[in-house]
Amino acid sequence: MPSEMLSGPDLGAGFLHQLTSDRDGERTTFTYHAQDGGQDANGPPKGPLDVFGFVHPTTPCQFGGPRCWHRRFLVPFSETPRVRQCYNRCRFVLQAMVDQVYAGASVPIEAALREVIGRLDTPENPGWDDWFVGGSAAAWLLGAKVAPRDIDLGTSRAGVDRLGGLLADYLIEPVGTTDWPVAGIVRGARAFVGTLASGSRVEWSVPLDPAADPPLHEWSGRPGEARLTTARFSDREVRVSRPEYALVRAAEKGSSDRLPALTELVRRVGPDRELLDALLGRSRLTPAARAEIRHTVVG
Repeated sequence: MPSEMLSGPDLGAGFLHQLTSDRDGERTTFTYHAQDGGQDANGPPKGPLDVFGFVHPTTPCQFGGPRCWHRRFLVPFSETPRVRQCYNRCRFVLQAMVDQVYAGASVPIEAALREVIGRLDTPENPGWDDWFVGGSAAAWLLGAKVAPRDIDLGTSRAGVDRLGGLLADYLIEPVGTTDWPVAGIVRGARAFVGTLASGSRVEWSVPLDPAADPPLHEWSGRPGEARLTTARFSDREVRVSRPEYALVRAAEKGSSDRLPALTELVRRVGPDRELLDALLGRSRLTPAARAEIRHTVVG
């Protein structure tokens, strides 16, 4: 069955956007398309969209040509209205997201976290045990002098859907099966929490083949797998992942500006040597770099 255009061409952040669907019974693949819109879209764009998970298709796109960016989701056809809503919010907030990445616009992490935590941790929405804050936002909550650019949430398989419902107003990608760079095929979602002009990206997912994950994985989706601690924020106690995760990830990315603050945090919290050794052992770092980090942290 040929692709059906559900919306577009639409404008946003220097791109022309379309939303299409390819239906196979109740199974439907929805695709966000984005290509350089030139002056018609107030372009050119400030930067590429790969940072938001978009990829170029292996063959020329019938809607956007050979350089069209794609984001794809496997979602039941009955969820078409929800996908439309996510697609529209995505293109409306894309300028704010692009400005944060490529133009140095500030990310209101504190306000976004307050909104996220307020929605996820209430008497009406119990679920303390099925989510936590991870990544650099976790390190920031623990007192590291780093500036998070987004908020990563860890959760369970059932929690992916529950969080999607509680943050439905902010979704820019529907809860569904999708391909995330590095993580592979996952069930996940993305949101932009805030206004159309200012907010923070929020992401959460679990792998669809959790047996393939190494031990102590931060985003495995298995309760009790990730090593966690707690932090105080807005008069609440929030579960967060251990700072060793952020430290090794920053080292792998070559974020040398963050390493001193993250190293100091791990030492102050008290290093989890088993976790640190596991993360370093499966990292892409050279043996010399691993040894240096371990020596700096634990002596």
